[in-house]
Amino acid sequence: MNRKELNPESGPLAAFGARLRAVREARGWTQDELGVRIGYSGTHVSAVETLRKPPTLPFVRSLDRIFGTEGTDDSFEQEWRAIRHGSLLAGFPEYVRYEGRAAEIRLYESGVIPGLLQTAEYTKAIVEGAVRRGAITPEQAEERLSLNADRQVALVRTPMPLIFVVLDESCIRRPVGRPGVMDGQFDRLMEFAEQPNTHLQVAPFTLGDRRPFSLPLYILTMLDRSLVSYAESAQQGHLERETTSVVPILTGYHQLQAEAPSQAASLAMIDEVRKGMS
Repeated sequence: MNRKELNPESGPLAAFGARLRAVREARGWTQDELGVRIGYSGTHVSAVETLRKPPTLPFVRSLDRIFGTEGTDDSFEQEWRAIRHGSLLAGFPEYVRYEGRAAEIRLYESGVIPGLLQTAEYTKAIVEGAVRRGAITPEQAEERLSLNADRQVALVRTPMPLIFVVLDESCIRRPVGRPGVMDGQFDRLMEFAEQPNTHLQVAPFTLGDRRPFSLPLYILTMLDRSLVSYAESAQQGHLERETTSVVPILTGYHQLQAEAPSQAASLAMIDEVRKGMS
């Protein structure tokens, strides 16, 4: 039987394949035996190990279940996400994993509608513009479209997380895409605000220096009540998992909510902007 030699240093997928082979062989399993345990063929396992087929999310989750690495820092899923989202800012793929398990999500966004609330058409217009400017490759654009869809699907769970959103006024005033894209996006914001687990506010330009944040910010409350925050600039992101460091940020967020108009007033502002774009 021919055995293809693997060089884990040749790239992240090669490292993944080499790790899978090593863990499988440490259990004394053939590719066919592992395949039976995870619901795939031995040929499929071989293809992933030798880079002929990329791993998928269901595949890596099956590996984590059978190898007992599910939910750990060394899980196959975590390695897969690092490979898949390698072009994203540092800290963001890890933040997304926390987001998918959070009990409460608070976010502040400036300039664009946040990914969790974007329609597919709005997201596509954003990434296509980035491709035209040469800021990202078409492959990275597909990556970001897929990630955004995954994030939104992850929120449809039981129990549903509480989601608090404060948008800078620039988010709703910046037109994105062809005619109709913004109209659909405004519909999405209205639908979001009607959900029992959500709250939406718009921070108007008139807040001036009373606005405590100048960059996009995300704050998560996990099921154990620990806090995680993520903030980013154009070139870097920072994930903070030390609760004592996140508390002052959470305080600033509460101050922002207190300064911003109510949800009803914010929806009226969105409706006014919408009419102006018609």
